[in-house]
Amino acid sequence: MRVLAAMSGGVDSAVAAARASEAGYDVTGVHLALSKNPQSYRSGARGCCTVEDSRDARRAADVIGIPFYVWDMAEEFDREVVADFVSEYAAGRTPNPCMRCNERIKFEAVLDRALALGFDAVCTGHHVRVDDGRLRRSVDGGKDQSYVLAVLNSEQIAHSVFPLGDSTKEEVRAEAARRGISVAEKPDSHDICFIADGDTAGFLNERLGGEPGPIEDESGTVLGEHNGAHTYTVGQRKGLNLGGTPERRYVLSIEPVNNTVRVGPRESLLVDEIVGERPVWSGRAPATEPLSCGVQLRAHGEVYACRAWQRDEELVIRLDEPVAGVAAGQAAVLYEDDIVLGSATIASTSRSAEPATVS
Repeated sequence: MRVLAAMSGGVDSAVAAARASEAGYDVTGVHLALSKNPQSYRSGARGCCTVEDSRDARRAADVIGIPFYVWDMAEEFDREVVADFVSEYAAGRTPNPCMRCNERIKFEAVLDRALALGFDAVCTGHHVRVDDGRLRRSVDGGKDQSYVLAVLNSEQIAHSVFPLGDSTKEEVRAEAARRGISVAEKPDSHDICFIADGDTAGFLNERLGGEPGPIEDESGTVLGEHNGAHTYTVGQRKGLNLGGTPERRYVLSIEPVNNTVRVGPRESLLVDEIVGERPVWSGRAPATEPLSCGVQLRAHGEVYACRAWQRDEELVIRLDEPVAGVAAGQAAVLYEDDIVLGSATIASTSRSAEPATVS
């Protein structure tokens, strides 16, 4: 089987490519150049996509003994991930750019190109397992990436190879050292790869401006002023600068139309119904009746008991108990134990839904 191994220049993708080659696959390594200005996407251990990363990936490919190429996908990345990130914040939502990158770059644009070139699958260093065609959590719970891969459909999973799901990160680093791969101790990248300094608010202000607007409570009383509604997210408590307001306040909503940030007590954050858009069912057929399962609402977040079903083109989720701080734009990922059933992008939330009948 011909496999295209996506090699970021980090230890995970290098060991994944080595394992795929050792398993007998005909492996070719490829590094994705995602930045028009590579130096802008990294600062220390933050980010990725630098010239250094490309060289690290090439050195790893040489050690493994596989062909290696660099694919320039900067335009696709800027259009599908960076521009989407900015527009989502402008709309008052909180996106997950890693999920969009997996969905639209690594397992859409790259996989499509790989198949067109005669490859059978794409191999990556994601910490996740595939069991009978379904995504399953990694044995390393702290590094599990099933949440950010839950946007993949069944066909994409069938053309993917994930060699690291049965190993911990410590085992991967030790194996890299044994193999003589120089990035064995290279730090993991952190935060958002295209915001090298980690200043998300500054990045958004540069692109969307910082127009001041009111911070209001639920009754419409103005409590303070912000310098850009897009720099806030639902559930945020710190950095509100409400002066002498004695009560602890949280961001309840961001309203870009009138440039208003709405705040209130934690109780007002609680929701028990979530509606998601663009549902993907990869672990089972779409549920047309309420299905008892678990839902994860943010990366590395808690899993909550719920009932979920598809209604027309939406995924409806009724939580068994109310949850605080659920932000539109994030992903809702359904699980049965440690197996991914499906996912959707959160479009709206509400409180006090009527009980759903379990099928």
